[in-house]
Amino acid sequence: MSAIVLGAVCVVLLNLYAATLVLLRSRVYGVTLYRPMITNIGLSFAPVLVVVVFGLGLALLTPLLDVTAELHTNIAAALLWLYLIAATGVWLLFFPNSVYLITELNFSHRAETTPVPLWYDIVQTLALTLSGIANAVLSLGGMQTVFIVILNDPDADVITPSSWMFAGIVIVLGAIGVYLGRYLRFNSWDVRHPASMARKLGAHLGQRGKALEAGGFVLTHALLIALLYVPLYALAWSALAAPSR
Repeated sequence: MSAIVLGAVCVVLLNLYAATLVLLRSRVYGVTLYRPMITNIGLSFAPVLVVVVFGLGLALLTPLLDVTAELHTNIAAALLWLYLIAATGVWLLFFPNSVYLITELNFSHRAETTPVPLWYDIVQTLALTLSGIANAVLSLGGMQTVFIVILNDPDADVITPSSWMFAGIVIVLGAIGVYLGRYLRFNSWDVRHPASMARKLGAHLGQRGKALEAGGFVLTHALLIALLYVPLYALAWSALAAPSR
């Protein structure tokens, strides 16, 4: 457990480090602060906060569910499922904001003539990207663990195949969300207008070569996150399950 706590602390520190580098870039080199990066760091960390709130809410809800179960088991089960679906839905809306930071590696913030050394922008942008990936891994890991404990077996000492399927679906959806955000400029809150989103997406994919480009984008990004996430979560699970063995 201590290794997991240390990992979570390092994720928070990585976010702070990335934000500090963005702020120092403006202060040290006298250039305009690139505010979208600061905004994106906050949005990237949002899925982690959602998981924390989700966990706290579940802990507060458990006693109520226990009392309800004594009166009517079906009602308690329905309340639990309603909470799980709602919380997961909210989290899914924010999850792509984490992996979105991969696209910051295009250095779009860097002008042709700038006093900022290239080495600084490389470290700053890499820290920004890694903070997003770390946020994605941490939040998805938390959700997959909840999936295993609640929907499978609280005493499970192995990672269930269904939870891996859940993680895989989320990773693919996250890659799709990144594409929609980068190329169609959709935000999480745009789901309030699904008809408008569908029209824009249809028009975009109807252009020559765009559907193939979107497929390649989603495939390569999803594979990258999966190759990073799977071993990290397996190691975290081993640390989490070790005391019970």
